[in-house]
Amino acid sequence: MTFATKREANRWLTLKAAEIEKGEWIDPDAGKILLGDWGARWLESVRPSLKPKTYASYLSLFTTQIKPKFGDSALTSIRPIRVSEWVAEMNARGLSASRIRQAHVVLALVMETAVTNELIRVSPCAGTKLPRLVVHDPVILTRVQVENLVKAAVAPHDLLVEIMAYAGLRVGEAFALRRKSIDLDAGAIRVTETLVEISGKTSFGTPKDHQIRDVQIPAFLVRRLRAHLDEMAGKSPNALLFVNKRGNALHYNAWRTWKFDPAVEKAGLDGVTPHDLRATHASWVADEFGVLAAGRRLGHSNTTITTRHYARRLEGRDHDVARGLDAFRDGKIEPGARTGHDQDDDDPPAAPIPA
Repeated sequence: MTFATKREANRWLTLKAAEIEKGEWIDPDAGKILLGDWGARWLESVRPSLKPKTYASYLSLFTTQIKPKFGDSALTSIRPIRVSEWVAEMNARGLSASRIRQAHVVLALVMETAVTNELIRVSPCAGTKLPRLVVHDPVILTRVQVENLVKAAVAPHDLLVEIMAYAGLRVGEAFALRRKSIDLDAGAIRVTETLVEISGKTSFGTPKDHQIRDVQIPAFLVRRLRAHLDEMAGKSPNALLFVNKRGNALHYNAWRTWKFDPAVEKAGLDGVTPHDLRATHASWVADEFGVLAAGRRLGHSNTTITTRHYARRLEGRDHDVARGLDAFRDGKIEPGARTGHDQDDDDPPAAPIPA
């Protein structure tokens, strides 16, 4: 460094000495590492702790969105304005708000790790204005609509629909069910695996957030599962409950195209997706037994997730609330009285986690 005056040089030296004293000094040469190299190193470092599907998503975002823009840039040269310009460019190319936000998350993780390793002082991703995410409410089905969908589906996929609607399993969890997952005596399904699909290839892993759980199921579903187990060709405890024509694990897109969507059309349910069955289950349970009960059945570690993503107002429930307020004003019910389900607002507060 050179300075015009000795005074400026001494001031700079004093500031640097203070940074060293506080442990805040960062070697300016450290940040000259290219983001492409640092990002690749970061991806390899986190790979063992990520689920295969999450790693594949991070790698795709890094390769297609981050590296082309910042790959040849030194870490210290990436300023907040460049990150904001990058977000605007992705938006102009027509990328969805969800995809843009996911790409920003990956870049932010890369840069935060650079901060932790004292390569840069602060992350340029802090404070970036991101496009708003449009949230579409799931379709909450009535009991009659679910029954119509079950009747419209071909066996044994009608049973698969019932499991998702009355046990609240994720699609991947339902696809991964095996003979040993069913405890007929206890009337429960033990959820220990999920089926994930990456680039057309399927693999098994633990459920989301590693939430292994037992889900109690109604008696009619126990009877249906007992009959299905008796009819199954595979007698091994590891035999999958639902397979394709070749005896292999189901592929989501093929199952939607050939089994689920035709049943939806036949039942006259426009736009219903498999995920709507899980949301339907969550809303049924939350409405009748409380959000805490719904969250536990769905495998959520925090009920904030349940209320934010799944538990929606059932049709007509607002009318029940209005009638209840009438009764409250007229002195027919006491404040704090609960009818229909257990008290569910004692759940301790916690930071929300991704659903």
